[in-house]
Amino acid sequence: LRFSFRPFHGQEQLICKHDKKKKKNSLVAPRCPVGCTCTKDNALCENVRSVPHTFPSDVVSLSFVKSGFNEITGGSFVHTPALQLLLFTANSLDLIDEDAFLGLPHLEYLFIENNKIASISPSLAYNNLETLPKDVFKGMDALTKVDLRGNNLICDCKLKWLVEWMHHTNATLDEIHCSGPPIQQGKKLNDLLPHSFDCITAEFASYQSLKFESISVEAFTFGTDQYVVFAQPFAGTCSFLEWDHVEMTFRTYDTIESTSTVVCKPMVIDNHLFVIAAQLFGGSHIYKRDTSANKFIKIQDIDILKIRKPNDIETFLIDGESFFVIADSSKAGSTTVYKWNGNGFYSHQSLHKWFRDTDVEYLEIANKPHLILSSSSQRPVVYQWNRSQKQFDRRTDIPDMEDVFSVKHFRVKGELFICLTRFIGDSKVMRWDGAMFKEVQTFPSRGSMVFQPVSIGNWQYAILGSDYSLTQVYQWDTKRGQFIPSQELNIQAPRAFSLVSIDDRVFLLASSFKGKTQIYEHLMIDLSN
Repeated sequence: LRFSFRPFHGQEQLICKHDKKKKKNSLVAPRCPVGCTCTKDNALCENVRSVPHTFPSDVVSLSFVKSGFNEITGGSFVHTPALQLLLFTANSLDLIDEDAFLGLPHLEYLFIENNKIASISPSLAYNNLETLPKDVFKGMDALTKVDLRGNNLICDCKLKWLVEWMHHTNATLDEIHCSGPPIQQGKKLNDLLPHSFDCITAEFASYQSLKFESISVEAFTFGTDQYVVFAQPFAGTCSFLEWDHVEMTFRTYDTIESTSTVVCKPMVIDNHLFVIAAQLFGGSHIYKRDTSANKFIKIQDIDILKIRKPNDIETFLIDGESFFVIADSSKAGSTTVYKWNGNGFYSHQSLHKWFRDTDVEYLEIANKPHLILSSSSQRPVVYQWNRSQKQFDRRTDIPDMEDVFSVKHFRVKGELFICLTRFIGDSKVMRWDGAMFKEVQTFPSRGSMVFQPVSIGNWQYAILGSDYSLTQVYQWDTKRGQFIPSQELNIQAPRAFSLVSIDDRVFLLASSFKGKTQIYEHLMIDLSN
């Protein structure tokens, strides 16, 4: 026997479902009672003054509507043991005896709605119950005893309401033991406290689909507004979106026309918005937002001899000065750091040549600025900022991690971690132990080009994209100190993820290289409801 709620003509109803196998009724009652209408296997009784005792033997569904009786006495249905569904609606019920539904071994559904029940002393003992519908006893202030013995109650979030109710009711309950889940198995339900249930979870729900492919995505704030920019390699544009506060969707804000665009990186300096548009052909360029003309104006070209095949851009501040670095993946190019001098950006440092870098990540290790370069030709290399020389010095590499496509970092309770993406093989999470990065966890990778950590409040996620299967979302488990599977997202060839917070809502932006770019909303879910 299990309970659930279902809507019925706009009303909420209590449903009891019994899982025992149906049996044919051997009783024969050929005539339909006065005041009732009988069909092949259904009976509907209206305005009757008592529960009839005889029905045709093939009746398995019985409904009472606007009846004149106000009490269901014990054993009212012992003459109709074949019933599978019993419904009471718009009646004047104010009392249900303890044994009212005795003798109904095949009853699957019990609907009680729109009545005036004031007293009930339910015996639900020995029915193999695993749960009860929330607030099933709501409004029944006259309850004196509830018997739930002999059931297999699963004391999970679905039953949290019962624990809360037990602490506020005057009704008594016999001692009941939990049959599950494992963490509660064998415990007394009567001893549990509401705060012992961890019922808040979260998920990324599909919110908006954009009709274009993209290879990178960035969210940023300019002035008091939030924006999103996607690099569209096939259309050759940087596409900017803004939030429509009326329609509650993201809409087009502006575009920058370019060629084979791979990264559109926004950068705000002294209330001025700059965008570095990295291109595979025709060189890369820097644009500035002209607020008076309300458009982007190209202000600078990037040295095509240094940046031949850009693959990633990072922006950062060191001692109040603004920098960006472009990872170059060509054989002849050089990953280069650029610095803002008040009028434009100039080449500050070329880190190395010939290594075909695919990704660059800026982070602080022990409060010191660092860069991690990922490359198709060597293990990830760690650079540390030399404050006296005002340049990055090569410090070390990450051992036993060849063929890493990208590195992204995150922090949990002050500890530093990195996600390392591999296209084929195992992507990994590593932790900084004060001297080096050490492996924490491995994840099978099949066509992965992004392993992005994202943080929302106290929730820490890592999203592992795949060109060959569903994108995997992992959630950080503090007790285990590892990620655990959370959900799967259907994104074609994902390349980047970014978060944006607008109107107290959080959205996950997902670029797709071979399909529609997707937007998800992060939703909090109370499993006890």
